[in-house]
Amino acid sequence: MQDVIIAGGGIAGLSLAIALRRSFGAEFKILVADPEFGARRSSRRTSALTAGSRHLLETIGVWNGLADRAQPILAMTITDSRRNDAVRPRFLAFDERLEGGEPSAHMVFNRDLLAELDQLSQDLGIEVARESVVRLKPTPQNISARLSDGTNHVASLVVGADGLNSRVRQEAGIATVDHEYGRSAIVATLSHAIDHEGRAFQHFLPAGPFAMLPLVGRRSSIVWPERTDDAAAILALSDEEFIAEVERRFGYELGAFSLEGRPEAFPLRLRLSRRFIGPRVALVGDAARVMHPLAGQGLNFGFRDIGALVDSIVKQARLGLDIGQPDVLEDYQRARFFDSVAMATATDGLHALFANDLAPLRLLRDLGLGIVDRSPRLKRSLAKEAAGIRGSVPSLLRGLLP
Repeated sequence: MQDVIIAGGGIAGLSLAIALRRSFGAEFKILVADPEFGARRSSRRTSALTAGSRHLLETIGVWNGLADRAQPILAMTITDSRRNDAVRPRFLAFDERLEGGEPSAHMVFNRDLLAELDQLSQDLGIEVARESVVRLKPTPQNISARLSDGTNHVASLVVGADGLNSRVRQEAGIATVDHEYGRSAIVATLSHAIDHEGRAFQHFLPAGPFAMLPLVGRRSSIVWPERTDDAAAILALSDEEFIAEVERRFGYELGAFSLEGRPEAFPLRLRLSRRFIGPRVALVGDAARVMHPLAGQGLNFGFRDIGALVDSIVKQARLGLDIGQPDVLEDYQRARFFDSVAMATATDGLHALFANDLAPLRLLRDLGLGIVDRSPRLKRSLAKEAAGIRGSVPSLLRGLLP
C-alpha cells in the first residue's frame, strides 16, 4: 500500500516525490511510475526558473547541485519591429532583480535540472517502477493503479504528472480545452562573441516573440516561433544559413554567433484541463495545462502546482486523515485552477496581440509597452507577479517546508 503513486518521472513528478519525502520522511510511501526514468535526455530546451521555483528547489535540496549551471537573468529588453526594419526601438526594459538584489529568474537547461532530480530521488530511496500507469480504479477507501507490466498497486492518491497526453487524466475522465496555434517554437543554443551580461531580449515579430535568453558563459538560448511549415524549412538549413536567419531577426548586438548542436522545434498549443482533480486523482504540470511559452511560465506553474498540492496533503496527513478525500483535492483545485485559467487566457490573448502585423494592433501594443516602461511601480508589481512571490504563495515557493 502506497500513500501516493506519481505517474511520470519528469521534472514535475520527481520534484513532487522529493518534496513529499522531505516533508514526511521515509515512512510516507511514494511510488514513481515512468518507463523512461533515468533515460538519457539530450534536448536543448531551457527554462527560466522564477524566484519562487528556485526557492522550492533550494528547499527540497536540488538547487545546490544546479546553481553553477544556472544563469541569473539580470535585465530584459523588449523591442518591436518588422523583421527587416533598420531601426528596432526599445519599448520596455526591466531590471530583473527583486528587492535585496535577488534575480527574479535563472536560465537552466531542462536536462540539467532533470539529472539532478534523478540523482536525488535515487539518493533518497524513492521507489521507482519503470512502467507506465495504464488503468485506474478508485474506490471510497483507496485507488488501484495497474501498470504496464500487469501489476496492481494500491494508494490513497494518484498524481498525474505524465505530461501533455496524460493517461491519468484520460483514466479520470477529465476533458480538456484545446487550441492549436499553427506554429512551432524553434529552440537552439548559440555561442556569441560579446558577453550578454545577464540580459534577456524579446523581439516581437509577426510570427511571435523571438527570445534570446542568457546562459552560463557567452552563450544564449533562443526560442523562435514560426509557422509550422516555415519552422520545418528553417530546421533543414545548414548551420551557416540558420545563423544568418537568426541575425536577420536579432541583429549583431552580441557579435558573431556559432551554433551548438542542431536546433529543435516543438508545436505550440493550448491545452487546459477542465478540472485538475478526479476521484482520488490530482493533476500537476503539463498534465494539468500546457500554455503558450510567451510568458515563460509553463514549468513555473508546474512548481506552483507542486507547492499547493504538498500544502494540501500535509495539512490533511498531519491530522491523521485520508489524503485522497475530496476535500483535500478540492483545496488543491481552489489553489490552482483559476490561476491557471487566468494565465492560459492571458497568454492566448497576448499571442493574438503580439503575433500580428496589423498596424492598429502594433500601435496598441507599443503604446501599452511604453506606458509600462514609464511606470516603475507597475514594473515592480509585474516583476513580483512573474517571479511567483506575490499573493498567496505555497510554503515551498516561500522557501519553507510545510
